[in-house]
Amino acid sequence: MARTNGKSEVEPQELDTEHELPASEGDEQPSAVEAGQARGTTESTELQKIRAERDTLLDRLARMQADFENARKRASREQQEFRDYALADAIKTLLPTLDSFERALQSSKQESDLRSGIELIYKQMQDALGKLGLRTIPAEGEAFDPRFHEAIEMVETSEVPDHQIVEELQRGYKLKDRLLRPAMVRVASNSKR
Repeated sequence: MARTNGKSEVEPQELDTEHELPASEGDEQPSAVEAGQARGTTESTELQKIRAERDTLLDRLARMQADFENARKRASREQQEFRDYALADAIKTLLPTLDSFERALQSSKQESDLRSGIELIYKQMQDALGKLGLRTIPAEGEAFDPRFHEAIEMVETSEVPDHQIVEELQRGYKLKDRLLRPAMVRVASNSKR
């Protein structure tokens, strides 16, 4: 405090206040709105990048799922084909037994217990193989089809049309839609018609 004329005067105290200086033209600070917009633009760009990555990952996932499903179907189909192939081989080995049963039944026309037993066994075997998908190929009286019939002999006759099967020598079989053995047949040759 300073004294003047006997009175004490209070000297103004220096205040510790900071004064903001006006910013120079080169040091312009962005306003809060501009800073928010810049931050929003940056966030928007980052969000777009994240969305693009997500879309890419979802696309890759969808492709991987499709590849997995295709591989599963292919494996299932290959397993089924393997089972069918194995079944076809097993049934092919039984076809001569069926032929033997048919010859045995043709050779003995008289009724006996032995014939009845052979007929029963033959019928059971046909039923069991039928359940597995074995089907006979129709032959006698049918038109010759080289996909299912094997011509052993051409027979000159005017009694039936040309290329009609006259006699079945050995029965042909299919397993489901697959040819196991063609039917061996005699085919009519009618050159007059």
